[in-house]
Amino acid sequence: MKLFSSATRNWVKSFSVFLLLALTVGAAHLVAAQQKVSRHYPAGKNVRLELKNIAGTITVETWARDEIRVTATMDNRKVNFNPRQTDAGLVIDIAADNRGKVDVGDMNFKIELPARSSVDLETRSGQITVSNIQGDLVRAHIWTSGDITLSGINAARVFATNTTGDIYFDGEFSSGGTYEFKSGKGNITLRLPANCGFRLVATAPTKEIKMGPFWHPGMKLVSEGRRITGDVGDGRASVTVTNYQGTINFLRR
Repeated sequence: MKLFSSATRNWVKSFSVFLLLALTVGAAHLVAAQQKVSRHYPAGKNVRLELKNIAGTITVETWARDEIRVTATMDNRKVNFNPRQTDAGLVIDIAADNRGKVDVGDMNFKIELPARSSVDLETRSGQITVSNIQGDLVRAHIWTSGDITLSGINAARVFATNTTGDIYFDGEFSSGGTYEFKSGKGNITLRLPANCGFRLVATAPTKEIKMGPFWHPGMKLVSEGRRITGDVGDGRASVTVTNYQGTINFLRR
């Protein structure tokens, strides 16, 4: 028994070819619409990068060269991208460069720079990933939603803040350093060496603070467990962790 007529089979075949052609043209149009730009900048003795994005991923990695390479992939070919070097370092301000534009689209950054660098990064939405920075400052701020991942960090000052999303820190606390982590909704995880020392103020209204191996009887539970304060080790670094809706987890390497 024939389930379909010859005319129906021909129609299905023609439609399949049309759909495949439409998908191919659509993908080609998307690739054509994107623009990839790569630029190099000299790195001085004290390297500082300041990046203000609107939407998209920001990935910062270190390398052995004394220069900064910025690679940007833009959804909108008409977006303004005007990095500038100042006495303080390299500044990329997508928000200011495109003020007044309605749809800038995602702009994804991959940045490679020396390990001694300081980085100050922010975006309205997207992911921020920073690896192996050993400069004075690491700041990662997401105004709305997105995860922050900081790995191999050995900086004197670290600030990580988002509204919705996880924050992960794997690094060391320097003696006398300042470290602040804050999320409106997400999980905050700190992975630290066993011998690190810090003075802690950790706050989570959900009472989800898990000190793991860093807990000791000298620490204080405040507000029925919504806050934990106390010193770990020599207590010479200042650590503040705040999570309004989610967990705070301390892990040992």
